[in-house]
Amino acid sequence: MQAAKLIIDIETIGHDFDSFDSATQDNLTRWIKQESETDEEYQIALQNLKDGLGFSPLTGEIVAIGVYDYHQEKGVVYFQAPESSLTETVEGNFTYKPMSEPAMLDAFWKGALKYQHFITFNGRQFDAPFLSLRSAVHNIRPTKDLNRARYLYQMSPDAIHIDLLDQLSFYGAVRRKGTLHLYTRAMGIKSPKTGELEGDQVGEFFKQKKYLEIAKYNAGDLIATAELYKRWENFLRF
Repeated sequence: MQAAKLIIDIETIGHDFDSFDSATQDNLTRWIKQESETDEEYQIALQNLKDGLGFSPLTGEIVAIGVYDYHQEKGVVYFQAPESSLTETVEGNFTYKPMSEPAMLDAFWKGALKYQHFITFNGRQFDAPFLSLRSAVHNIRPTKDLNRARYLYQMSPDAIHIDLLDQLSFYGAVRRKGTLHLYTRAMGIKSPKTGELEGDQVGEFFKQKKYLEIAKYNAGDLIATAELYKRWENFLRF
């Protein structure tokens, strides 16, 4: 029987730095205060820190969770759309469902129960721990352990997490690991990174209430990851 395979991708944003209590702000800025030699250097470092708050589940949150069934070629993107009139819509092979972060996480983990293989790009270092920790924030227990091990042979048969960045860089053996855009470009696969939205602009799009645009960008990442997985499975997997 063929294992059910799910492609996963998330989009995140950082919380407003000014909303943090003074102890949190001090904890986040302590190192840049020590390393900055001038106020100008500190201000640049502080802005970089604020721009990067979405990379941590401790200072950011998930605004979109995309899942794509590899064999059925159908996907769902759960996405936040606060104070908007957006409703569930279907476009092509994707269904877009607006909901809160806790509801997204709950739906994701319930759906994950149907799958044995989970495919990501850089998911072992980013998507999987982010999903797990944000779930804990909302008192939601993950149904699959996507963080257990790095190597495929070490993983549980019902939760094999195939991180394509690990696989295509041969677990970091290559000098430069590359990005999703670089791998898809090299393989002749349409890159999702050539449109109006890039990953580091999700926060700005969210502020502008371009929620559906973020969701569709996420869907593009899922398709590209699925095509990249197909190339790895057919030509590089042993």
